[in-house]
Order: sequence, then structure tokens, then C-alpha cells
Amino acid sequence: MRVIRNVFRRKLRAFLTIFGITIGVLALVVMGAMAEKITLLVDGGIEYYGDKVVVEDGSEVGQVSFVPMSTELIPELEKVDGVAAAFPSLALLLDDEPGAMTMGVPATIGATDPDVIEYETMIAGIAEGRNLKEGDSGVAVVGCDLVTKLDATVGGTIELRGETFEVVGIREKTLTAPDNAVVVPLADAQRLVVKTLPPALAETIDVDTLASQIVVFPEEGYDPEDLAAAINGQFEGVRATGPEAFQEQVVSSTRLLSAIILGIATVSLLVGGLSVVNTMTMAVSERTREIGIRKAIGASSGRVMRQFIAESGVIGIVGGLTGLAIGWGIVYALNTAGNASGTQLFLVTARLAAGSVGFALVLGILSGLYPAWHAARLNPVQALRYE
Repeated sequence: MRVIRNVFRRKLRAFLTIFGITIGVLALVVMGAMAEKITLLVDGGIEYYGDKVVVEDGSEVGQVSFVPMSTELIPELEKVDGVAAAFPSLALLLDDEPGAMTMGVPATIGATDPDVIEYETMIAGIAEGRNLKEGDSGVAVVGCDLVTKLDATVGGTIELRGETFEVVGIREKTLTAPDNAVVVPLADAQRLVVKTLPPALAETIDVDTLASQIVVFPEEGYDPEDLAAAINGQFEGVRATGPEAFQEQVVSSTRLLSAIILGIATVSLLVGGLSVVNTMTMAVSERTREIGIRKAIGASSGRVMRQFIAESGVIGIVGGLTGLAIGWGIVYALNTAGNASGTQLFLVTARLAAGSVGFALVLGILSGLYPAWHAARLNPVQALRYE
């Protein structure tokens, strides 16, 4: 209790110092929560692409958002040594407004063959209702982040690209891309995609064989990268990529972004640490006579030093906990506001929470080391004469 009383002797100064730490931790929590979400999405992508090969159209067609493929290639791909199975995949953006932008993963409509579940290792569970099955038509399974945006309930209906679908299931939360996707039967997705294409292109496409990519699963013991190379060697006009391609394209850039985000937040916290140094230095100056009296009656230099380190530690931990609470509240508010558009940009993890408070505590202690050392070295006689 004595330590706390000493910290708050100058209440305004103490609150301002704690506020400096609080702002730093708040920035670390909010920006760190964005970095944590990005990291989790990337990790989910690594897990998803880690055991498969993705085959896409390899022709140079300029800057277009959709290059159609034909599912008629699947039987030929399944004849390649090392291929266990191949399935069509189709995806398009949920929103059709031109120029629509999002800071997170865009909401999508996706489709594939229901039999893919026999080979897929990363499967999102169903929180309510059921998954899609063979023979389904006009139905949808909704990712948990889109429930509010689409006003989706099991047994109710939603509108996708001007068409009505019955909701048969809602996915469990995975904190990855499936949370922000609606899955429909392949035939329904093919019809929706064709409606978005220019008429000249749509007339040349067989709707029943339309796909945006083909997902190939290797047999047990086959390396996905070797299989991708074999497919590229045997087929012209296609591009097969393994897990390394995803890491090269996404992981390095997102990790750099995460490092920048955390770097900015850390600088904010270090600025708060300087205020602790200033406050503790002033506290030592104001309490010089008190320190002289304590040392004159037997207090050791180590005890004096521990007292001031404890006080700076209290400032750090109070500022850290306050910043964590306010930061978590801001993240919660932002995510709640994002529910309407299906955007979840932030994630406060236990690692982030403990790290933020722990860093604030360590910063507070380190910031108090020099003032405490200075206090411990004071000469009792000179300290008693101090005015």
C-alpha cells in the first residue's frame, strides 16, 4: 500500500504518466489485434493449401478478375501419376457493386463438389443445420461472419446476386476465410458467375463445365510441389501451383505488414516509457530529504532502489491493464460495427493481451531503473541538507 500511496502523491502527474503508458498499450492492442487477425488468416491459408495443388488457366489475358476453366480437364488430371482426386472450384465476390473495397478478406460465394470432403483436411464445422450434399439446389451454407450482414437463419432465405437461396446451415467460427464465405451448390454458382460475365464471353462458355480452378489432391506419399511440376509439364495452357506459391505470394507481404503495424505500436509504447522516466526522476528530486532520512536510520541502498523500481512497476502495470481494457473495448466495438458488412478485422488473443501488459510492466520497471539507481546513491548527509 505504501508503494501505491507514493505513486499517487502527485495525483495529476501520476494519472498523466499512467495515461502515457495506457495510450501506448492501447495502440499495441488495437494494431496488434489487426496483426493477429492477419496472421491467423495466413496460417489458415497455409493449412488449406499445404496438402493440395491448385490448377488454373495459364493464359495471359491481362488484368481480369475471372478466367474460366473447364471441368472437362478433371478426368485427364486424374490420370497423372500421384493424383488421388481432382475437384472443380468456383468463387465470386458476394457483393457486385463496382469498385467495392474492403480492408479485410472480401466476402465470397464459393462452390465445389460435395465429395471433396473425403479428401479435404481443413473442414469448417457446422454450428446449425447441415452441410451441402449431393443433389442440393437453391440452398446455401453461410459463414458465421456473414450471418448479420445477410440476416441469415437456418430455414430462412437470403439473396445472392439477385437470386434467393434457402439457408440450410451456418458454419462454426474458424477465425479464418471460411467465416466470410457463403457456399452454394456448384450448378448454382456456375449460373451466378455466368450472369456476371460480359455477354460476348458468356456466350462462349458451357455453364455446366465452368470452374475458376481445379483443386488436385495428391496420393499419400506424393509431394504437392513435385505433382505441380508434373502437371505443368504434361498440360499446356494451365498453371499448377503447390503450397510454396501461396507462401511466396502472401506470407512474406503479410508478415512485413504485421511487423510494421507492431513497430508503430511499440514506438507509441516507448514514448509512454519516457514519461515514466521523467516522473520517477522528479519523484526522486522531490523526495530527496525523505530518502536521506530513510538511509540515515538504516535503510540500505538496495532497499531504496527496490522501492522506486516497485513504484515505476506499478505505473507500468496500471497503465498496461488500463490500456488493455480500453483497447479490447475499441476492438470489440470495431468488430461489432463490422458485423453489418461481414468484416472482422481484429482479434485480441491471449498472447497479445499477456504480451501487452507484460511489456508495459517491463517497460515501467526499466524506465525506473536510472531514477532508482540515482536515489540509492544519494549521500544521506547531503540529502538531509537538500532544499
